[in-house]
Amino acid sequence: MNQRNQIYIGGSWVDSYGDDAIDVYDPSTGSVIGSVPEGTPADVDAAVAAALAAFDGWATTPLEERLVLIEGLAAQFGARMDDLGTLISQEMGMPLPMAKMIQVGMPMATTGGVPGTAREFSFEETISRTLVTREPVGVVGCITPWNYPLHQIMAKIAPAMAVGCTVVLKPSEVAPLNAFVLTEIIDELGFPPGVFNLVSGVGPVVGEAIAAHPDVDMVSFTGSTRAGTRVAEVAAINVTRVHQELGGKSANIILDDADFATAIPKAVGACYLNSGQTCSALTRLLVPADRIDEAAELAAAAADAQVVGPAAAEGTGLGPLVSQAQWERVQGYIQAGIDEGATLVTGGTGKPDDLPEGYEDGYYVRPTVFANVSNSMTIAREEIFGPVLSIIGYADEDDAVAIANDTDYGLSGGVWGTDTDRALAVAKRLRTGQVDMNGAFLNHEAPFGGYKKSGNGRELGRYGLAEFVESKSINLPMG
Repeated sequence: MNQRNQIYIGGSWVDSYGDDAIDVYDPSTGSVIGSVPEGTPADVDAAVAAALAAFDGWATTPLEERLVLIEGLAAQFGARMDDLGTLISQEMGMPLPMAKMIQVGMPMATTGGVPGTAREFSFEETISRTLVTREPVGVVGCITPWNYPLHQIMAKIAPAMAVGCTVVLKPSEVAPLNAFVLTEIIDELGFPPGVFNLVSGVGPVVGEAIAAHPDVDMVSFTGSTRAGTRVAEVAAINVTRVHQELGGKSANIILDDADFATAIPKAVGACYLNSGQTCSALTRLLVPADRIDEAAELAAAAADAQVVGPAAAEGTGLGPLVSQAQWERVQGYIQAGIDEGATLVTGGTGKPDDLPEGYEDGYYVRPTVFANVSNSMTIAREEIFGPVLSIIGYADEDDAVAIANDTDYGLSGGVWGTDTDRALAVAKRLRTGQVDMNGAFLNHEAPFGGYKKSGNGRELGRYGLAEFVESKSINLPMG
């Protein structure tokens, strides 16, 4: 059992003011693998006080001294890749080889890129007779999700601490154990007390206490649109700056000149990564209406080739969903697709029939493909967060763009076509924060974030760094 009994405040491991604990489950088996303290508003008060007390000293620490510590974090992720990857795989169900490569490799790259970005960042500039300085915003509350737990933490705290902010982190209660290992690393590296603070707990208690706190200068939140809206509401009382990276319902447009045999299987992968538990997953597949049957056949073959199984089993390509609640949610969406008249091409409700013995209680979903989906159906409108692909037909290029943009969200998108100029022109028409052309993938130096109900602000690279600074104009005397 990975049992954690204390939280981290002011450079020390301390007892929570609360007495309760939160169990952490292995989604491959449904069994408890650990626990963390269930924090309280009093814990948040103490953590924010520690961060506030540390702020002036940290903000005036030379940039290079701060960046050396950030570089130490990235190096430790590399040194501990196997252990961290195994832990995260156990917490949230991504197959082990992918967990090491993605769940540890991605935060390692993101963190490792921050020092170079910070060294090139313009912290001062002169505009005519005015000196403009960019200064750390202050105490930052970071509230992070379970699907890419360590990466989403580092996409916030690494740039925040690099520019001179101090932080209070509330990791997801569903996959919090990796945050405790991160905290041990921060403690071992010798970050000054109070620069980083960890309070585990549930969103409606600890998350709301962070968002409502008058001494928190900014909240950076990643999670559902519903929860992100609540954070903004609570933070508004103090006019606290809120950065939100929220949900998505992204479209992948396959143009009529695309190579379907290549594009469709890749499109299934872009929907199913992390068992579909990816905010930027390309869950709506848009194809020419007269080629839906062809696309459905190719998508079904790719879905049926997925090996569903325990995260630690060799050869698993699609692990379980993260929790029983998430499994039930996805089952409801699959049933809604059937009830509303979409064509179930493969998959469906229930668990796969060929699970290994002893894993029947894990949260496994059958890889599912629907065809002949209308963009008005529930499975085309709402974020499912599971391995469920909806194939939608379009009449022409303009219709494809209209369908893609007909959504409350705007986080990601995709375009496939052999004519690169045409595909790029379509990509530029999509009302979304990023677009993958012909299967390209995330660049951790480029901005990541969304339009509309997918949030506001950007993470990663210099755009992410800029979220954590305030601009000050110092008007200099003339002459």
